[in-house]
Amino acid sequence: MRLFRPSFLPAVAWLIISTILLTLPGSALPKESWLDKIYIDKWVHISMFLIMTAAWCRGWLTKENDPVKLKRVFLYIAAASAGYGIVMEFVQLFWIPNRAFELKDILADTLGSLIGLSLSSRWYIKK
Repeated sequence: MRLFRPSFLPAVAWLIISTILLTLPGSALPKESWLDKIYIDKWVHISMFLIMTAAWCRGWLTKENDPVKLKRVFLYIAAASAGYGIVMEFVQLFWIPNRAFELKDILADTLGSLIGLSLSSRWYIKK
């Protein structure tokens, strides 16, 4: 089995887009106070990591999917997605101007990854 398939292209594209968004300097981000009131930043994090997890899970599908193996792979994908979120918070802390480490962002990233895992398991794993 080839490790890289065209079905991974949307996941790779989303990873690149997410990395760009997560490494923008703080001065490039909008400063609207009403957005803070609806926690838009956390909703963006949840959505980004939900999409990332679902895209990688979708990319992993083949014609002959073993449900047990697929569940394990999906779990690894969700863990890697959440791990990526943690790493990116440290990148923001140490290397991105005007950005900071936020534990709430890590929680939002992990929640998005778990929702992506749940949805992907429902959508793609045959019972």
